[in-house]
Amino acid sequence: MKRDIEKTLADWKKDKNRKPLLIRGARQVGKTYTVMKFGREHFERVLEINFERQPEMQPVFEKPDPGRIVQTLEVLTGQSLEAGKSLLFLDEIQRCPAAITALRYFREQMPERHVLAAGSLVDFCLRAPELSMPVGRIQYLFLPPLTFEEFLEAMGLTSLRGYLEQARLRDGIDAPVHAELIRHLRTFLLVGGMPEAIQVYLNTHSLVDVGRVQASLLQT
Repeated sequence: MKRDIEKTLADWKKDKNRKPLLIRGARQVGKTYTVMKFGREHFERVLEINFERQPEMQPVFEKPDPGRIVQTLEVLTGQSLEAGKSLLFLDEIQRCPAAITALRYFREQMPERHVLAAGSLVDFCLRAPELSMPVGRIQYLFLPPLTFEEFLEAMGLTSLRGYLEQARLRDGIDAPVHAELIRHLRTFLLVGGMPEAIQVYLNTHSLVDVGRVQASLLQT
């Protein structure tokens, strides 16, 4: 599903004054999917380090030396991290607080590198007293569940979204269009903005199936 944050990520890539980017958000809102989609579309190579699946990578970041970190990752993964052409993606970064600290040194010593991190429950990690927060050296973004506008686009209703975005309260909305928007809004309020729930609805149009997904997400 296309997310509005993708434009922000594209602007970040082109920004000569960019900082390492940390995307925060709840689990299952699509952080990893969105970053990997962005990486494949804008870079020749994406090196993903998932600290949840690859805990053995955590010691690589114990010493905040970006040059050594990049060199070690290239050796361990067999992939080249060429500046300007490669994206280093540190996923589930809350599992490796040292990697959060290391981000500031990428800004200071290797600003030409594109380094992007993502994680759930990162706020708990950031509050840890032993963590040296890289204030002013990291850019933060928050990815929420899908908005109503993003939901419309996921449903293939791009023209309806465009109409809604251009509408102004002082001008009013044509009654048939208003009725159509209300109908889809009711569906959105029932389905919600979690990508899995929306995908199930797109596949089955069954609110019963959507309810099972919602219950599973809430329970876990």
